[in-house]
Amino acid sequence: MRFDRLAMAVSVFLLGSYGMGWAPIAWAQTTAAGGAAYDPRLTFAPLSLPDPVNAYRSSDGSPGPAYWQNEADYEMHADLDTTAKTLRNDEVITYTNNSPDALTSLWIHMEQNIYRKDARGRVVNGGPRRKNTVPDSEDNPNGRTTEGFVLESVEIEHGKESLKADYLVEDTRMQIRLPQPMAKGGVLKIHIKYHYQIPGVWGGRTSWGSSKQGEIYGLAQWYPRMCVYDDLRGWDTLPYLGSEFYLEYGHFDYYVTVPSEMIVAGSGELVNPKDVLTKTQMARLEEARNSDKTIAIRTAAEVNDPASRPKVGGTLTWHFHMDHTRDVAWSASPVFVWDAARINLPDAQKSLAESVYPPESVGDGAWGRSTEYVKDTVERFSKDWFPYPYPAAINVAGFSTGMEYPGIIFDGIDDKGKTLFWISAHEIGHTWFPMIVGSNERRNAFMDEGFNTFIDIGESAEFQGGVYGPKRDSEYSAGGEPPDTILKVLDDPAAPTLLMPADAYTWPITHPVSYFKGAYGMVLLREQILGKERFDWAFRKYIHGWAYKHPSPSDFFRAMSSEGGEDLDWFWRGWYMHNWRFDLAVIKIEGDQVTLVNKGQLVLPATVEVRYTDGTTARFRLPVETWESKGEVVWTGDKPVASATVDPDHVLPDDDRPNNSIGVK
Repeated sequence: MRFDRLAMAVSVFLLGSYGMGWAPIAWAQTTAAGGAAYDPRLTFAPLSLPDPVNAYRSSDGSPGPAYWQNEADYEMHADLDTTAKTLRNDEVITYTNNSPDALTSLWIHMEQNIYRKDARGRVVNGGPRRKNTVPDSEDNPNGRTTEGFVLESVEIEHGKESLKADYLVEDTRMQIRLPQPMAKGGVLKIHIKYHYQIPGVWGGRTSWGSSKQGEIYGLAQWYPRMCVYDDLRGWDTLPYLGSEFYLEYGHFDYYVTVPSEMIVAGSGELVNPKDVLTKTQMARLEEARNSDKTIAIRTAAEVNDPASRPKVGGTLTWHFHMDHTRDVAWSASPVFVWDAARINLPDAQKSLAESVYPPESVGDGAWGRSTEYVKDTVERFSKDWFPYPYPAAINVAGFSTGMEYPGIIFDGIDDKGKTLFWISAHEIGHTWFPMIVGSNERRNAFMDEGFNTFIDIGESAEFQGGVYGPKRDSEYSAGGEPPDTILKVLDDPAAPTLLMPADAYTWPITHPVSYFKGAYGMVLLREQILGKERFDWAFRKYIHGWAYKHPSPSDFFRAMSSEGGEDLDWFWRGWYMHNWRFDLAVIKIEGDQVTLVNKGQLVLPATVEVRYTDGTTARFRLPVETWESKGEVVWTGDKPVASATVDPDHVLPDDDRPNNSIGVK
């Protein structure tokens, strides 16, 4: 029987005066006009999640017994022309159809086309520029442009011969129409030859620019990539407007040919170090693989030394390999300083933390500690959530700043101190969300930025005893005031919800919603609703179950409710599907009774602290079921009360904190 429906006294445990234990106290609930604005029928109505349970997605949030996923493997041979600032590539995609459907066409992302003059993204983002997206420049208000991907040939391999493909390019997507349907289990090879102009610094996520001593190239979204075909929508072909990605997993072999003086850092493992490194550099790399201290592979003093390269003049081809990944990216420069250290993983496994940066970024206050930051972050996240799966984790200083790809991240040349630590931890944290857990960033940004911001809160709090904590862009710190940005989102009737597509957020509200509200929701789940033990168990199970797969928000909601052992429909509805306000108020004290009212539509477990007239204090907990049928509650203590305060530790997003406390005059 539930106390809130029977309006009868029950025993709850509450904290006695400080330094004492918990003691039972009777309390009762009543209905009053003060809670008229709150409607429990909305908060606690039955909830149907957007994606239904079926053979592909189970009721406990796990992949279903018939879950399937297609695969895209890539072999690429790219040439970087640093004079013309172009990249040329010969790409082969091996696509496997594991779906139960016969595919009549294939869809491919063509993301360099966002830089075309006629791109949708230029119209959509024609106002204030979003970070790292649509091209712009100070001297050209209309933005600079390129021709995007210039296709030289697109062919489909049939047996021992390749035939010209029937294809159509539309904005940042290409459709290949198949001569005959591709049945379940079918494997098909697509050959694409193309080139494109590499954008300058205005390219954002992919660019080239000049540091003090030489150029740095950041190559991302540099090849046509398969769209995802899944059980939720078939082909998911959202155009590239500036928000991030949703990609299939596969195996990658890629070769990049660059001028011989360049150092290349790329996703995955360098397969041919003997061809592109000196004997000294190979020996130092081997030393780094067994060192917890950072080892210099190429020092600043060696940057201009021809002996730091295996040959002078001409080109060298770097070969990288990466398994079970959805993407690869790379960076190249003749002026890279390079260092590395061992990453210690669970079960005695190892990886390698690496950093490359120009000489002006050298120093213990700057990039000299980058590898240390990457190493610590990867080790902590591997221990806490899921072992890091890739052979290297690389931090690159360049011009495509604050961006993440599997096994490699791009940060800023001028980043230093806590800023460099924060951004490095955040970007490498994206390895877990969405590189390992492959959610759809264009549709569900909170499962990317929100989840990742949540885990890097912990890294900032724990690194060297919290020397760089608390991380402020998380908009949450233990014992601190809930953030103004969150409250503004809850108060703004025009603000998008967490379930809106990422491109529906205007740039000023992208961080407050997907990063901050997304992360704060996870903090509330862990610290206020489920508790750390239940949350961590459930979240780890979710990560392990969906590693290298494609979960939806419904899968996450079901996983946390089922394994966390709590019906959380009220939280999914209030925090994720709406921007409902949370506002509990103390409205009256009469003798030993305290009257509290719910003035918002969101409910959360809440702590109330009372101070008795004899000077002692006590705390009691209001569970969410308090508000399941009523908007007002009367708590009865065992002696006269002098004052009462809701949320005394300021851990909840209460929208009107002045009404949280009253005292007896």
